[in-house]
Amino acid sequence: MKKRILLILIIMVFILCTAANAAPRILYWGSTGQPVKDVQYRLREWGYYEGDVDGIYGSRTYRAVRRFQRNNNLSVDGIVGPKTASAIGIRLDNAGSVAASTSRDDNVYLLGRAIHGEARGEPYIGKVAVAAVILNRVDHPSFPNSIAGVIYQPGAFTAVSDGQINLAPDDESLRAARDALNGWDPSYGCRYYWNPATSTSKWIWSRKVIIKIGKHWFGN
Repeated sequence: MKKRILLILIIMVFILCTAANAAPRILYWGSTGQPVKDVQYRLREWGYYEGDVDGIYGSRTYRAVRRFQRNNNLSVDGIVGPKTASAIGIRLDNAGSVAASTSRDDNVYLLGRAIHGEARGEPYIGKVAVAAVILNRVDHPSFPNSIAGVIYQPGAFTAVSDGQINLAPDDESLRAARDALNGWDPSYGCRYYWNPATSTSKWIWSRKVIIKIGKHWFGN
């Protein structure tokens, strides 16, 4: 009888531990450590956070997270859960820490989301060209040095502003992302593209047009 009770207790502890490890981790006011530093660094890089990267989730970090969530059509609660972490470009593991680097699969999916939001309906080569522009910005010193940083730079892409970045990418967008990551650049090194029929930016018209693909013009 005692052995049976002991076995039941062991099973219950195992189930509780497994459930705890499987639960999505979150960062919120009062959290501390390296995960918070990574969030602060990303948000400061994009102009949302002002202050020291100290790993303390206080009022400044809270306000910065809320501004980021508001601008990216996320639930504005000041909490970094799975969706906000993904939008920022980080991944929270089951111990609550942030992955040290973004995997290729993560980059393919995020790039695919940007393609789907920005170039849905464009010819395939145009989708690859949009992805190439993002990668060209990553490599240029005037822009953030990560794919997530470029995509979520404030005001950079319409798909982020109107929330289409959060749509699930189709297979063609993911394939275009892989082709761009593998080195195909139909834009010939361009860092900008725009639709002349819908663009409202006067500045973009000062860019030199390199190539026209579908509805988009690409230039530098």
